[in-house]
Amino acid sequence: MKKLLTAVLAFAFFAFSLTLNAQDEKAAPSPFSKVEQKVGTTDFTVEYSRPGVKDRKVFGELVPYDKRWRTGANAVTKLTINKDIKVEGKELPAGTYALFTTPGTSKWDVHFFEYGEGSPNAYNEAKPKLTVSVMPMNLGDVSVETFLIFFDQLRDESGTMMLAWDNVAVPVNLMVK
Repeated sequence: MKKLLTAVLAFAFFAFSLTLNAQDEKAAPSPFSKVEQKVGTTDFTVEYSRPGVKDRKVFGELVPYDKRWRTGANAVTKLTINKDIKVEGKELPAGTYALFTTPGTSKWDVHFFEYGEGSPNAYNEAKPKLTVSVMPMNLGDVSVETFLIFFDQLRDESGTMMLAWDNVAVPVNLMVK
């Protein structure tokens, strides 16, 4: 009888724990996303969080111009590449990088830092492995509500990593070997 009571109590505790965990689980305001893309024979993986516009003015206010942005929300955006590539014509070795940007009205700087666990603020003091400048595109009346990173214009030796949010898209040209 004692064993049965212990088993019933253990089961009740387990069921109660599951109920509490289910009640504590809430949707993230900026949900996690993972993109895996093959460009030619090179594998790209991007792990990031997707903030929403949510009736806010994004660029110039929520994300200030001419200040480094972690390019996403919650945690650092993580880009993993399995082979050496060129970004906007500049060499970037295979590896894992923290992706940051410095938005501007007429150009964006895209920064690739050697990835390390920890606070996004740790990258403020670090020197990027690579920085490239790209021209943003105004999407006009089109608006991307939830920040999005995707790959487009795929060819055997090239592709474009697109960063899109609100009415701005930022193309980053990639050459693979």
